[in-house]
Amino acid sequence: MLLAIDVGNTETVVGLFADGSGRGEPDAGPLDGDEPTGLAHHWRLSTVAERTADEHALLLTQLLDLDGLRIDDTVSGIAVTSSVPLVTANLRQMVARWFDVPAVVLEPGVKSGMPILYDNPKEVGADRIANAVGAYDLFGGPCVVVDLGTATTFDAISAVGEYLGGAITPGVQISLDALFANAAALRRVELVEPRSVIGKSTVESIQSGALYGFAGQVDGLCRRFGGVLGECTVVATGGLAELIAPYSEEIEYVEPWLTLHGLRIIFDRNSR
Repeated sequence: MLLAIDVGNTETVVGLFADGSGRGEPDAGPLDGDEPTGLAHHWRLSTVAERTADEHALLLTQLLDLDGLRIDDTVSGIAVTSSVPLVTANLRQMVARWFDVPAVVLEPGVKSGMPILYDNPKEVGADRIANAVGAYDLFGGPCVVVDLGTATTFDAISAVGEYLGGAITPGVQISLDALFANAAALRRVELVEPRSVIGKSTVESIQSGALYGFAGQVDGLCRRFGGVLGECTVVATGGLAELIAPYSEEIEYVEPWLTLHGLRIIFDRNSR
């Protein structure tokens, strides 16, 4: 089984794909929140940059053990995308020391199967490429991927499967952390829907600004993207996608495991 690891700045998502599950066809259609074909197990963890190679191996062993799986007997390949250089290095060391299986770390030079039409393709984050590959596989193009994580990224894929570029904005949590750190009278609140868009208390005002404000940002940028791309599919992923998507008018599908799905496809393309 393929062990796919997506390391973000805040969270790490780990998935285990069944052997021989294959990848979908470009016209296979959306899954709308269902797990990608073949994703047998998945876990979401906090990213800890200081975790050593041995600690990564121990943690993965324990995760699989929770589901009754022996890592030596189960894992036949490893695919990694990482936004944290120190974690990337430690995962490389982990694979070299503890696993005698094919491994792919998504980075410049790895075959993605998708033309990258960025001025400097090496600048595109590996997770953004995996998202684009996964989205085009599931939905075809043109499409827009909104990844609501530490940063909120918007990525455009053409009708013929080219990565066109995108936009990057501060993420929901980063923005709120800055607000609370710099406004002494404001405190952290639970992000749930307020009684009205017009808040009647400080708590409700923050909730309204966060939920409706960030949804409005997503909608505004997606409409501008659509003005360039024409009619397109908008899919959201990332740790905060399920929080913001219900308040967005442009997000059509939420795919929490989109990055893993794209990572699996790229692993297959580099293992032939």
